[in-house]
Order: sequence, then structure tokens, then C-alpha cells
Amino acid sequence: MAKTKPSSKNRRDRDKRKSRKDLDRVLPDRSTHKTTPKESAEQLVARATALLQTSQADEALPVALKALKRLEKQDDALGLNALPVLNLLAEINLELGDADEARSYFSQASQLDPDGLTPESLGGGVEKFLWLAQLSDEGGRDSVAWFEKAITILRNDITSTFESALKAQKSKKLAAALCSVIEIYMTDLSWEPDAESRCESLITEAILIAPESAETLQTLANVRISQERIDEAKKALTDSLVLWKELPSGAENVPDFPTRISLARLLMEVGMENDAMEVLERLIEEDDTSVEAWYLGGWCAYLTAERSKSVRRMTTHNGTKGVQDSELEASLVSSRDWLKKSLHLFELQDYEDDRLRDHAAELIRDLDTQLGSADEDDEEDAAEDDDWESEFEDEDQEMT
Repeated sequence: MAKTKPSSKNRRDRDKRKSRKDLDRVLPDRSTHKTTPKESAEQLVARATALLQTSQADEALPVALKALKRLEKQDDALGLNALPVLNLLAEINLELGDADEARSYFSQASQLDPDGLTPESLGGGVEKFLWLAQLSDEGGRDSVAWFEKAITILRNDITSTFESALKAQKSKKLAAALCSVIEIYMTDLSWEPDAESRCESLITEAILIAPESAETLQTLANVRISQERIDEAKKALTDSLVLWKELPSGAENVPDFPTRISLARLLMEVGMENDAMEVLERLIEEDDTSVEAWYLGGWCAYLTAERSKSVRRMTTHNGTKGVQDSELEASLVSSRDWLKKSLHLFELQDYEDDRLRDHAAELIRDLDTQLGSADEDDEEDAAEDDDWESEFEDEDQEMT
């Protein structure tokens, strides 16, 4: 019996089956392939937070922005659930040096939680108000208004908190906010008629709340200096130093770097140069690229030398033994070394404090007048080295 010719329909079916087999070799098995589920906004926030905490702010930013967009798609308007991501975006932008963007996100957060009643665990609390006070473009009264909002919230929190550790933490934060307001009234708002009385009231509350805070005692000293009550200022500064100077760097009670820079200035202002120099030497050990620390160290050594001159003149007049020339010269040389280092770093970093640069240069010119030019000293040292090498060579020739 002869074979029948396959119909065109059968051929088409066979071709389709063959095509499917070819595709199956290339494509994954649909029955076993799993799609990765989308991350929720909360998961994205957690991932961005982890990146920020490991100094990866650049990588954290797009992840946090993605979380914000996801929340915006879920709701017509952002609600309280957006607080964590708004605060996070503000912190990321602070880390990246974009203060304007940070302020914008903190401002959005403050609009969602205007009285700070949302729990801190859900992105509420006072931090956004404290940041808005510091980032304010207007400063002055606008900064004070934000600080006062935070102060009111902290006072209420302390009253309603019974856990001692949490109460102590909030008390320290409240004292810091009060001290920040004092600083504004001593600078931007010093012309206000009630500036002094407000400072006195605020520092009294801060001391009652946090009597063993180095920063609070330092602010007290600043207030007393402005009132020309120097002995009280010295006591406050001494009490402040005692709290942390024996602690290792990085310990919880050691004030941050900028606070200790301010402390050195205050110590110098009341004539406590030795204490100031100890603070500055420690700061240089922690960060030897700080222009201001090197500058203040040079200025402090200069003031020490000037004081030594005054003491020597008095003792010489009285016929008693005074400061030795070697001690005075050591202070002057040290001063010039520190100041030159500060100017070197100033140029390397394109530092923007022209007043600091001009004062350092002025002091160096005076020191060159007293000590002789540093270039001349270098030439003399080189000449002495050449003489020593010549003598050494002559001795070698004689021995041979």
C-alpha cells in the first residue's frame, strides 16, 4: 500500500511542536522561575539607612528617593508614615553637604508632625526642629523659634518620662538646646534689650537640668566672660575640664571637636593658656589637618610668650629671678611653627577664613622680627652643618 502524502495541517502541527522544543532549550522553565518581589518602602528605608551608617551616602540617596516615590504612589498625599524617609533623606543630604536639600526634607517632616507628638520610633520627635534651627537661612529669631519649639517638646518629654537613662539623655539634649539659644542671644541678637536677662534665665535652667555637662559649664563661662565676671568664668571652665580631660578620646563625655575648639578660645580669653594648650595638643593628636587648631596653638604660644615677657619685666624690676631667655625663645619658636603649619594647611585646603589667615600672617611677621627670619635660621643651620662636615673630612684626612 502506498504511503499517503501528509496533509499541510499535520505539517503545521509538527512544526509548531518543534518550535516549542527549540524555545524550551533557550528559555527557563516557567514552572520553576520566580520573580523577585518588589521591596516595600520600609525595606528600602532600612537598606538606605544601612548604607548611610556605613559611609555610603551616595549609594543611600537613590534608595531613599525610591522609597519616597513608592509612598507617594500609595497615597494621594504623604502621611505620617513618610516621616522616617523624609528624615533619612535630610540626613543623607547633610552627609553629602547639601544643606538646602536637607532643610527642605526636614521642613516637610515638620509640616507632617508640627508639634513633635509622633513617637521617635516612627520618625517623630524633636530632631527635625533642632536641625531646622541650625540650618535656618535667616538665623536670629527664626533659629530661636525652632529651638523654642524643640525646647517645649523636650520639657514635656522629661516630665512624662520615668526611665532614668532616657530622662538623663533628654535632659542633656534640652540643656544643649538652651545653650544654643544663649549663643544666638550673645551674637545675632545681642542688640535685643532683654538679651542679657534671657541669657541669665536660660543658663540657670541649663545648669539645673545638666549640672555635669561640660558644654553647659562652658556656656556658663562664656556668659560670665561677657559680664566681666572672670573669676566665675575660670571656675566654670575648670569644672568643665575636670569632667573629661582624663578620659580617652572618643569617650561619651568628651565634647566634640568644635566644642573643644571653642573651649580653647575661652581658656585663652581668661588667661588660662597652659590649659588651652593641653586641649589644642590633644585636638591635633586627633586631627592634625585642622587649620583652626594649629592657628589657635600658635596664638596660644604667642600669648604665653607675651605673658612671660611681662613677668620677666616685673621680676627684673623687683630684683627677683624671672623667666629665662631659653623659655621665652622656646615659646616664640613654638608659636611660629604652629602658625606656619596653619597657613600651610590653609593653602592646601582653600580655607575660607581670611581673618584667621591675616592674623596668623601678622603674628608670624612679628615673630620673625623678634627671632630673626626663619629663612635666615635655616641658612645658619645649613652653614653649621657644612662647617661640621668640613671638620669631619679634615679629621679623616689627618688620620690617613
